Amino acid sequence: MSERANSDGRPAPEAFLRAAAQEGRGRLKIFLGAAPGVGKTFEMLSEGAARQRAGADVVIGVVETHGRRETEALTRGLEILPRRTMAHEGRTLTEMDLDALLARRPGLALVDELAHTNAPGSRHPKRYGDVEELLAAGIDVYSTVNIQHVESLNDVVASFTRVRVRETVPDSILEMAEIEVVDIPPDELIERLKEGKVYLPQEATRALSHFFSKSNLSALRELALRRAAQAVDAQMLDHLRLHALGGTWAGSERILVAVSELPGAEELVRAAKRIADAAHASWAAIHVETPRSRTLDAAAARQVATALNLAARLGATVASIPAANVVDGLTRHAADIRATQIVVGKSARSRWFELRHGSVVDRLVRGTPGVAVHVLPLAEASAAPPAWSRAAAHVPGRGWGTRAGYAWITLMVAAVTAAGSALFRVLDIGNVGLLYLLPVMAAASLFGLRPGLYAGILSSLAYNFFFLPPTLTLTVSNPENIISIFVLLGVAIVTSQLTARVRAQADLAAISARTNAALAGYLRQLTRLSDPLEVARVACTRLSELLGVRVVMLERTGAGLTVQGESEAGACLETMELAAAQWVWDTGQPAGRGTGTLTASDWQFQPLQAGERMLAVLGFARDDGGDPVRSDRMTLLGSLLEQTALVLQRLRLESEMRDVDAVRERDRLRVALLSSVSHDLRTPLTSVLAAAAELRRRGEDPLVATIESEALRLNRFVANLLDMARVEAGALKFNMEAIDLSDAVTGAAHDARRALEGHAVRLDVPPNLPLVRADPQLLHHCLLNLLDNAGRYGDPGTEIVIEGRHLFGQVHLAVLDRGLGLPAGREAEVFETFRRLEGSDRAVGGTGLGLAIVKAFAEAMGLAVQAGNRQDCRGAVFTLLFPPSSIVRDIAPEGDI
Repeated sequence: MSERANSDGRPAPEAFLRAAAQEGRGRLKIFLGAAPGVGKTFEMLSEGAARQRAGADVVIGVVETHGRRETEALTRGLEILPRRTMAHEGRTLTEMDLDALLARRPGLALVDELAHTNAPGSRHPKRYGDVEELLAAGIDVYSTVNIQHVESLNDVVASFTRVRVRETVPDSILEMAEIEVVDIPPDELIERLKEGKVYLPQEATRALSHFFSKSNLSALRELALRRAAQAVDAQMLDHLRLHALGGTWAGSERILVAVSELPGAEELVRAAKRIADAAHASWAAIHVETPRSRTLDAAAARQVATALNLAARLGATVASIPAANVVDGLTRHAADIRATQIVVGKSARSRWFELRHGSVVDRLVRGTPGVAVHVLPLAEASAAPPAWSRAAAHVPGRGWGTRAGYAWITLMVAAVTAAGSALFRVLDIGNVGLLYLLPVMAAASLFGLRPGLYAGILSSLAYNFFFLPPTLTLTVSNPENIISIFVLLGVAIVTSQLTARVRAQADLAAISARTNAALAGYLRQLTRLSDPLEVARVACTRLSELLGVRVVMLERTGAGLTVQGESEAGACLETMELAAAQWVWDTGQPAGRGTGTLTASDWQFQPLQAGERMLAVLGFARDDGGDPVRSDRMTLLGSLLEQTALVLQRLRLESEMRDVDAVRERDRLRVALLSSVSHDLRTPLTSVLAAAAELRRRGEDPLVATIESEALRLNRFVANLLDMARVEAGALKFNMEAIDLSDAVTGAAHDARRALEGHAVRLDVPPNLPLVRADPQLLHHCLLNLLDNAGRYGDPGTEIVIEGRHLFGQVHLAVLDRGLGLPAGREAEVFETFRRLEGSDRAVGGTGLGLAIVKAFAEAMGLAVQAGNRQDCRGAVFTLLFPPSSIVRDIAPEGDI
């Protein structure tokens, strides 16, 4: 490999920019663990204490010891910043005091559990946001995180642990940090768990059979070590590029595969994928665009595009770079990415071909010392001349030239001969042969090698015939004059080669400049627009101009995918095209012509997406029926798609923010109205109830009982209105505590006795149910509303059952009635505000607020509520679900999972 950091031996500008961005910022060090209990916090505190003994100013911003005595002992010699307390919905929460830590401004801050979610009302939703602010203030930070909290590994961890981690850290945080892996073997961690050093003994038993199984710990350990190796490798590459150091520096394997138009390119890509998988290495696929690439026919360009698309689908980083020749492009790109292995294909060539053109493989091996080069055989090249040879006359330095070129060369030689004859007679110039350098250099520069050789031979003959004695003959009497003839031929060869190389480099520079200008102009034009339809129209028009193809943009509406913009009016998409576009929308992968999916379509469709959110689908087609996007335009297309997606995402977010503002204003007005009406009704209702109670005290009167009963019902309605106003205003106050469900159910049944008149009530709540954590008052309101609903909708004289069960790690508390039940498929609608689904054969009172309040209160406490029909008989069942996190003494892997 080349020993240069870049092609010109200078440090990479991108590395300088990243280094400049770090100036004045603090340093971040992350102690990365495979699982809870490996000793991340212990190691962080130990290093913090060592830094303090070395004279550093160390402060503990926040540390979670989880009751471990050894960890708590390490905190005693360090300054601990008091935590900030805040009240939230009736609870007192504590968080790291970021402002106090910034004011204290220590040299090193210890901040535990980087993935922690801050309490509502904090300046940053996640603790890593606090850490970024500390770093920006120039404070060094030590922090801890488990591998399952890394965003890019979230799905991988969930696939084998069956635990979906809610709190994640972006990979960009790890990329800017120094990482230290805190690692212990799985058997040792399991022993620590059994000894109660990680969890309490009663929690450890269940943890061992779930999250902390040996297979899970081994897989997590491998992920942690591999992710740390990737981070170290990336930091090493940045250092090498910043200091212009050469070499491969193989901290980890990096594979580069060269893709060409030769048959077998796809097999080459698959082989590179297998090599990368075997080495657990990152890999990239590259196509080198040489001057010859512009002369490839449609079949060859399609071959390159197909191979690059395959590499992208298999997970490779795909690039198409310009270079004077294949070897220069490969060696330069391999040096840039510090590739340790290169995969190339070699087709069967004759020895005469290799003698004339040389071997790419041989030159690559000689030009990349220290890099393993895998050479795989490709299909034998066709005996017919390749497509590029038929157009070689149009490439500088290649071909036989044109008749007009030879005519101009002949005229130039004749003109020099005439001028030389005149000057020879007038000025008696001794060496007229130097004048013939002019037509030779001009011919080689303008027309290429072979016309240049023709100019050299013709000049040699003219010089010999007209100026060398004996003149007017082709005889050379002085052997020294032969040197002049060979000099003219040598000048023709050297000049044509230099000119061809300079012209090729100029062409590549012009292509790069045009690409950059096109990207800048395209983005500048789109960012000025604010109407999505106008953006779609302009994007299609500009993309059509830049790529030379027809373009159409589709977005999902109520009727499916519809055309939002097109470069040419009247674009007609047939069933096959619409199916390909729909597939792209559903999967986020390209489809259509030139891809590996639905290739019968004349259009190629590309997704426009931001993250995992699909924004639109772009379709491309050529009038001549060829592949829509040539291989040399793949990089440009990728940049254009990214820019278009960014503009569409910005417009989508702006529209959503306007909608959110409108909804917030509507909800604010509705809550204010509900609150006002409820409060205005409360005072007269209180007076009516007091008067009815006084009348009942004076004597029994059925009319008084009716007044009191209806007033109580109206009072419940007003209370429900107030509760709904509190829910929507976010004004609920919580007092979470351990509750015995037997006592809670008994109290609710007693208070709902008036609503349950005429029904037999059976309480089936086992006394051995675990305690649950909830707000007693809100839970009481939920049960009252469920019982009131059962009393109103259950058939008179039937039994109402309150049933409690502990199933699958959850506690289920259900209220069952025997009534009309719920319409099939519409069970969830009963929880909507003011929605009633009573039967048509009898009128049932109610406002449609009770069940909506049950759902709101349950979700506010972290519970869930379900509605359905009974299986044993006719009737409805409403169930409160208490998750494992709300069950007292239940197990969670750790506080940060």
